[in-house]
Amino acid sequence: MITNYDLKPLYEFGWSIYWDTVRSQENEWTQKLSPARVIAQFSHSYKIMTPVGEHSAGVSGKFEFNAVNRSDYPAVGDWVMVEIVPNEARSVIHAVLPRKTYMVRKAAGNTMDDQIIGSNMDYLFIVNALNQDFNLRKIERYLIAAWESGAQPVVLLTKTDLCEDPPKFAAAVENAAPGVPVHLISALLDQGKNELTPYLHAGKTIAITGSSGVGKSTLLNWLAESEKQRIQEIREDDARGRHTTTHRELFLLEGGALIMDTPGMRELQLWDSHEGWEQAFSDIEALAGQCRYRDCIHESNQGCAIIQALDDGTLDPKRYANYKKTAKELAHLARKEESSSQKKSKKTTSSQQKKKRSRSNMIDILEELD
Repeated sequence: MITNYDLKPLYEFGWSIYWDTVRSQENEWTQKLSPARVIAQFSHSYKIMTPVGEHSAGVSGKFEFNAVNRSDYPAVGDWVMVEIVPNEARSVIHAVLPRKTYMVRKAAGNTMDDQIIGSNMDYLFIVNALNQDFNLRKIERYLIAAWESGAQPVVLLTKTDLCEDPPKFAAAVENAAPGVPVHLISALLDQGKNELTPYLHAGKTIAITGSSGVGKSTLLNWLAESEKQRIQEIREDDARGRHTTTHRELFLLEGGALIMDTPGMRELQLWDSHEGWEQAFSDIEALAGQCRYRDCIHESNQGCAIIQALDDGTLDPKRYANYKKTAKELAHLARKEESSSQKKSKKTTSSQQKKKRSRSNMIDILEELD
């Protein structure tokens, strides 16, 4: 039984006129379902916020049958259309509304598949600690994925209490992240929170991402002024942290902002992020546009703006090396993805041909029986 529900409670979790419009573009049956937001994702189930409260949920059989890739399934932050089971705190997910923004990475292993880290974020807080784990090249990788997501990236340098010269590190990040806000914070010393206030508006969604041990859960608890996530100590000898967060979850802060905490990642494997790569290295792309020749390979001094910038010190050689490294990585990934798609297509065609032959043989047998 499908019932129309009052959607006002969902506005607290980010529902808006925009999503009303998106919903109206779904088919007639789907429009009659209730919207809900995925607020936690586990191995085989979800926790969602519906108009009648928090529910556990799973996808319908038809949804699972039609899903091809991992990214087809709901992710934390998604708006989904659900059938609310009467008299139970349970719903069935029938559809995912088109994502406004989403951060994606290559799934672990050798399979060519993508994994949604979070969706429908307004801001993406890229967290890096000012300890032995500080790494500009790692921040650049996260920026590629962040720009590709469509959300506004913001770099937070945490644990400033462990660093002798935090402004020096902030300046280095600003050079490596053109146009991206960079903030120095310390939850231990309660410093820098006011700088984050402009992002924490009611109804806005902020995803927190970064490696293990950089202080993501501490940041969440500090912003919430309560213990939303359990915290584990990092190993002091190498600044490596254990995974405090084991699943993705969306938390509603007292002020109305929504914070998405995600498990730490040892390494962010990029996925189909060419536009994000261009944005993350916009300064180098601008230099490339100033080269004398359109097909400049940036290996000779004559008329090459990039070589000149390297020579005069205005371009960091390590940043340029990462620019070339990530470009090769994305090109290699694109080739593998194309090859994988071709194999899937051939496999599907072969399977369809077998079904046709099987169906044809069955018809022949039936005709003989007649």
